[in-house]
Amino acid sequence: MNPFFAFLLGVVQGLTEFLPVSSTAHLTLAGKLLNVIDPNHPEAWTEFIAVMQLGTVAAVILYFRKDLWEMVASLLHDLRNMRRGSGGTPGGGFTEHSRMAFYIVIGTLPVALVGLSLKKIIEGSMTKSTLVIAISMIALALLLWLAEKVARHVRGISQVTWVDALVIGFAQVCALIPGSSRSGTTITAGLFLGLTRESAARFSFLLSIPAVVASGLFELTKIHGGFDLGLGNLLISTVVSGVVGYAAIAWLLRYLMRNTAMVFVWYRLALGLLLFTLLANGLMQP
Repeated sequence: MNPFFAFLLGVVQGLTEFLPVSSTAHLTLAGKLLNVIDPNHPEAWTEFIAVMQLGTVAAVILYFRKDLWEMVASLLHDLRNMRRGSGGTPGGGFTEHSRMAFYIVIGTLPVALVGLSLKKIIEGSMTKSTLVIAISMIALALLLWLAEKVARHVRGISQVTWVDALVIGFAQVCALIPGSSRSGTTITAGLFLGLTRESAARFSFLLSIPAVVASGLFELTKIHGGFDLGLGNLLISTVVSGVVGYAAIAWLLRYLMRNTAMVFVWYRLALGLLLFTLLANGLMQP
């Protein structure tokens, strides 16, 4: 890999991490086109993109810094009051920001448990399969289309419950399948639960922080001198993905306040069908 390719991958990561189109799918397809994925060592590519995601998680932390600070401050305050005997319970006396912190923890548990259990499969070649990506692109497009058709869009993020958080957390597990999209699965679940599009996206972004940070830091500890994609290239991709990702968050939240998610449905369908066509004609490796 060279620095220019690293820059391109950072742009792809930043643009697609928060849009419901699957950053893993786009990065893997880009990696195959640029010929930087070693089929004999697919785990190296998994390490690279997992660490690169730290750039986009830095973007979401920066963008939601006020919300995150209020959650941490409120939680610490309520826990102190509870210890003194003047606090409440997570479902009752705790403030809205404290409850949101609990809900993010609850929503992260499913992906943490499944991710650790299926670690070898996730790092293997099956999750780099173009066929799997094509199927996932179309499958989630249909689910997102259905969610748009039946969604009521009546609940704000302040009305999220622990049950909602758990359901959206299980939806996040599906993002372990390349092509499904972390934001795509969680936003779709939020729409099915009656959240507004903006609220579903906002909770989706907040929920992504613990899982992506943990995954990126875990993979970072495994990088060594034999990681032939290069630490310099990784740094370039990570920084670029953070800058582009921040802009993507701001754009998507504004977009979903006024528009449906149907543009992403059509995009996913078109890309999925294109991949099937390329595979059928032997123009792309499975």
